[in-house]
Amino acid sequence: MTDVGNTGFILPRGATGFFAPKDGPLPATDLRAFRAALYAAARVAEGQVGEIEGQESPLSFHTASVVHRTGESVILCHAHHPWIAFAQERRNWYAEEFLSPPPWASPFAEAGFVVLSSEQLATSLSDLDTSVLSKNEWRHIRSYGVTTLGGLLFNAWD
Repeated sequence: MTDVGNTGFILPRGATGFFAPKDGPLPATDLRAFRAALYAAARVAEGQVGEIEGQESPLSFHTASVVHRTGESVILCHAHHPWIAFAQERRNWYAEEFLSPPPWASPFAEAGFVVLSSEQLATSLSDLDTSVLSKNEWRHIRSYGVTTLGGLLFNAWD
């Protein structure tokens, strides 16, 4: 259960989107910064920003897209930590359906976001330090059959 450097990823409180009221609210990703990076990425891709959907319960992420000459790319932005992932299609939850970041993803990193690779997102939870997760979070993880980092980060727990 320790992170031996496979992903360089450490799970902080709020990674699942759950919080205990006694611990206080979770941080919020700066939506203005996300939108600005999204528009910059669309310019680099020589495309346009598509639909942007802000996070609503039970989702743990915001969703947006960039429409470019080779199609539409779906961008996921975690609601509580500055993590970016790419997916083939819009969904309410993800497990292993992540794409490698496109060449035009650099504006997200330049804006302070961590652009996660498909390899990182496919990392098994058993390869991560999950000690920050509560019993309630583990109950949901088991109930939904989540086994990967991506499934834990980009989810829709009920």
